[in-house]
Parts: sequence; structure tokens; C-alpha cells
Amino acid sequence: MRLVILGAGGYGRTVADVAEQLGYSEIVVLDDSIENMSLSSYVDYIDDNTCFIPAFGNNRFRFKWISDIKVAGGKLATLIHLSSYVSPKATVCEGVVILPKAVINTDVTIKDGCIINIGAMVDHGTVIEEGCHICCGAIVKGENVIPACTKVEAGAVIEARSIG
Repeated sequence: MRLVILGAGGYGRTVADVAEQLGYSEIVVLDDSIENMSLSSYVDYIDDNTCFIPAFGNNRFRFKWISDIKVAGGKLATLIHLSSYVSPKATVCEGVVILPKAVINTDVTIKDGCIINIGAMVDHGTVIEEGCHICCGAIVKGENVIPACTKVEAGAVIEARSIG
């Protein structure tokens, strides 16, 4: 399976690293800063053996690309680093990247296009809506709903039932 990563910045490099560790043998990076590899050329890669990950830190921009890829008929990858823990009772949707040492507990739902960064913890019964970024070491305590495209900063602890 070929993986096409949209974005060559720091997060794009991180996604490529995780993808290599997961065994992707062919990784293509598209970015407008790379000659002859513009973001808009992603449609040229859509086929049955290719999946995509938009790797942009800007939540709304990343989620826009998630939507564009789906509308164009592309498949989204979901990358879960081998050192993370994801409960078998959790739901992880498309276009999600879960980085090393993250914890996704029982009955958690991670919706499309989210980043669960290094060492982040999402406890039981929480819903992370589309396009969110739970930053390094952030903790989202149980039974929360994190609104779409929210960024929970590094080290933050979300205790309230809902933010937004």
C-alpha cells in the first residue's frame, strides 16, 4: 500500500517516520514547496492501492483536506504507532494519527482527521470531534466532548465535561 502525505513540514516528517515504522514501503510527500509535487496533484495518486494523510498542524486546513480527499474518492489512512495503547473498545475513524505513547481508553471515539500526539491521554467515554489536535502530554479526562477543530495544548488537563 502506498501512502501519500500532504505536507512536508514538521508534522509531515513525523507522519512519514511513523508510516515507515508501520511498514509502508512507498511514501510520497506532496507539498507546494516541493518542485513538481504540489498538493493539488494528489488526485493523480488516487487508486485502490493508495491512501492519504493530510499532515498539517492547522486543524481547519487539515480537516478541509480530509473532506477534499473523501469527495475525490481517495482513501484515508489511519496511523497508530505501535507504542501507543488503543482500547479494543475505542473507535478510531479515518485520517487519524496516534503518536508514540498515547493512550486511548475504553469507549473513546476519535473522529476523522485528529492528531493524538506523543504521550497524550484520552480517558473513557470521551468523544474527540473531527479535526482536533490533542497535543503532547495533554490529558482529557473521562466523559468529555472536545468540539471539532479544537487544539488542546501540550500538558493541558481537561477536567470539565465539555469545552468550547
